[in-house]
Amino acid sequence: MSSKPTLPAAQPHIRRRGLEGGLSSAQLQRQIALLEHETKSLKAQMQGMQRSTSWRITAPLRWASRHFQRIVRGASLPQVEKRGDYTDWVERYDRIDAADCDRKHREIDAWSKRPRLLLMPAGELGAGSLDAQLYNEWTRRPAGSLPSGLKAAASADWVIWIEPGCTLPPHALRAIAQQVVAHPEARLIYADEDELDANGRRINPFFKPDWNPDLFLGRNLFSSWVAIEAHLFEEAGGVRAELPPLEQGYDLALRCVERVGSKQIRHIPNVLAHRSAFEVKFAGRPEGVAVLNAHFERTGTAAWAEATQFGYRTHYALPSSPPLVSLIIPTRNALPLVRQCIESIVLETDYPNYEILLVDNGSDDPEALAYFAALDAQQGITVIRDERPFNYSVLNNAAVARARGELVGLLNNDIEVVSPDWLAEMVSIALQPGVGSVGAKLLYPDTTVQHGGVILGVGGIAGHAHKHLARSDPGHGGRAQLAQSFSAVTAACLVVRKALYEQVGGLDEAHLGVAYNDVDFCLRLREAGFRNVWTPWAELLHHESATRGLEVAAESRNRLAAEAAVMQDRWGKLIAHDPAYNPNLTLDSEDFDLAWPPRTSL
Repeated sequence: MSSKPTLPAAQPHIRRRGLEGGLSSAQLQRQIALLEHETKSLKAQMQGMQRSTSWRITAPLRWASRHFQRIVRGASLPQVEKRGDYTDWVERYDRIDAADCDRKHREIDAWSKRPRLLLMPAGELGAGSLDAQLYNEWTRRPAGSLPSGLKAAASADWVIWIEPGCTLPPHALRAIAQQVVAHPEARLIYADEDELDANGRRINPFFKPDWNPDLFLGRNLFSSWVAIEAHLFEEAGGVRAELPPLEQGYDLALRCVERVGSKQIRHIPNVLAHRSAFEVKFAGRPEGVAVLNAHFERTGTAAWAEATQFGYRTHYALPSSPPLVSLIIPTRNALPLVRQCIESIVLETDYPNYEILLVDNGSDDPEALAYFAALDAQQGITVIRDERPFNYSVLNNAAVARARGELVGLLNNDIEVVSPDWLAEMVSIALQPGVGSVGAKLLYPDTTVQHGGVILGVGGIAGHAHKHLARSDPGHGGRAQLAQSFSAVTAACLVVRKALYEQVGGLDEAHLGVAYNDVDFCLRLREAGFRNVWTPWAELLHHESATRGLEVAAESRNRLAAEAAVMQDRWGKLIAHDPAYNPNLTLDSEDFDLAWPPRTSL
């Protein structure tokens, strides 16, 4: 039976503030986002850093980490104005010379077997794409042109479908063949890409994550080309030549992905394709919607696709009787924040079945205590008094044990609901097979992004993706506007099945009482085989760090350093290489800027 909490009758209701610019006018949103991006970016960054407890406390750690890395690399970073200069970056780190070519030829000569590659371009390729290839064990046939009865595996070990207008660098086929030799379990291979402008200049790189099934439903992660093991190509039914080229590749990739495991999909973190800037299209199309819906039908997924400005959105169907969700909100005093948080949940949330557990961690403000007592008398709201010293993990674990819901939602008390379908969106994803936790798109009060997923390694341990980005900005490769897997999401707003929470042991009370407990929790879910999904379609405001204020005391710094050491000991390998990120992207900031130098080589 569905139920929703009620508010104390005597409490003044808050008026919905919503998001600046309104949700009903896409044009106004774009104008506001542009103004914010142009005139408020520096101000937002400064204010965000001043608000952020973790930023202030970890400044010495970040400085030491970066300083050490630069010493080891033997070179300083370029001038600040050069950070985003992709042309300069390409000249420094993405060129091969004659010596490189000789070395790669010697490596090829040492292989015991050379994979045979069958190239299937869906149209004309960029000039010179094949003439200068370092690897020559390939043949070419137009996509969809295999005669009836002719098997791809009869003439090749791998099939490479290539998008029209794509230009392959000379080392592309060699890099693909090298992956085949090094990873015999592989059945699908893809790589990073960029674009060529009218003058042949390389622009707009897309440095992709390792295999990311949720992002793949938002845009074709393979896009420019996909290498397919020949028998898999046959099993999937080959190319549907009647489709437009963009959807042709997406449809083929979807049918292949349905037949393989995640460990059989390999990502090469090098730019191995240059797309024509005039051909690149990110907006979703009706043909793409049809291709995705056919995929959902084949896989028995109760979902449907919607075209968006930057790709596709997947809508997962909720059960006819939506499960109970227990929303857990720890607090100490902070009456204005708590009232805003709870009343925004009750007044704005359209999900029909949830309860609220407010964990009072030793409040002593009479007004706050009176409000909490009034809340406790309301249907669907329970106030739990916990007098123990502050330990975020302890407070949440104890509340989860008392939760009645099939799912639990961890919320900070400085969260404000502004989109009615936030909880329905998060629950619908959390109920999908293979999903662990689900995180939301959190915005600062000025509507710039506060949380767009968690990137491991940024600032030493972890940072928030796309921080301070304008709300409507697509971000790197459109990722700020597409649902996707991250290694972790923040527990400022996190939904997970209660059984999974308990299966992995909840938050670490003993070693991570304040910081990084949510990251550690997500990584344990990942280790158990579950994905942590971030969705941009659940938007909430986050008045970050308003609850506990700024902690700069030596005790706080020492505690944080100890918790950072725990994370390094426990997850050092993942922190060094986050599969949801890319070694060509920086660890010095949260904006997906270029790494100088990259943490990979050609």
